[in-house]
Amino acid sequence: MLEQLLAGSLEDAQARRELRPTAQVEAEALRRAPALDALAALAPADHMKVIAEVKRASPSRGDLAEIAEPQTLAAQYEAGGASVVSVLTEERKFKGSLADLDAVRKAVSIPVLRKEFIGDEYQVLEARAAGADLVLLIVAALPQDRLAALYTMVRELGMTPLVEAHSADEVTRAVDLGSQLIGVNARDLRTFELDRDLFGRVADQIPAGVVRVAESAVLGVADVQHYREAGADAVLVGEALVTSDPVATLQSYLSV
Repeated sequence: MLEQLLAGSLEDAQARRELRPTAQVEAEALRRAPALDALAALAPADHMKVIAEVKRASPSRGDLAEIAEPQTLAAQYEAGGASVVSVLTEERKFKGSLADLDAVRKAVSIPVLRKEFIGDEYQVLEARAAGADLVLLIVAALPQDRLAALYTMVRELGMTPLVEAHSADEVTRAVDLGSQLIGVNARDLRTFELDRDLFGRVADQIPAGVVRVAESAVLGVADVQHYREAGADAVLVGEALVTSDPVATLQSYLSV
């Protein structure tokens, strides 16, 4: 599944590149105001931080919410206390777009994450051109040399890489990059099975001073508490927010 998602994202990026050449997108990226400091926004606090996701659908759950105006939902997230807004831009299975990212960036004053299957420098330039402050890099999707090259490019453009792992070995690879923001996804993107306890098993491998994000398997306050007790500084939540009152749900998570 991960290979299919990455291949599809790269095909879609190539189609966009034919319409907007790399040089044009790079120029747009370099004209952008400096990216916001995502590490400061997600720094450990006396409560759980939340990365709130604009998410219409997923391969595992199908359609979740229509979200005709992602900017309105993002504004609710900010009002509810989210530290970062994540925007899924993958088109085929998650029904997102770069237009969603652009609209959200214009609507909020907190950092914005481009959540995508990134495998090409063009996609990183697109992220900055659309106003992203963070870019997701999935360890399982890339050999280490490509991961390192994209990681370096994200940082050179002033953005923060969120490096996502799904196993102990992948956490080691993320640490080896010097990552300051590491996510541990409970959902195996090869099988889409969930393991909520994965974070707790690998958290000790993440060095002190690195922001730890628990991703997936958050459906209620008990799940947030579970991750907090395991050492998470932040949780990334999508489905539970788009299928509920986002402000009330967020505020309940921030009480943990």
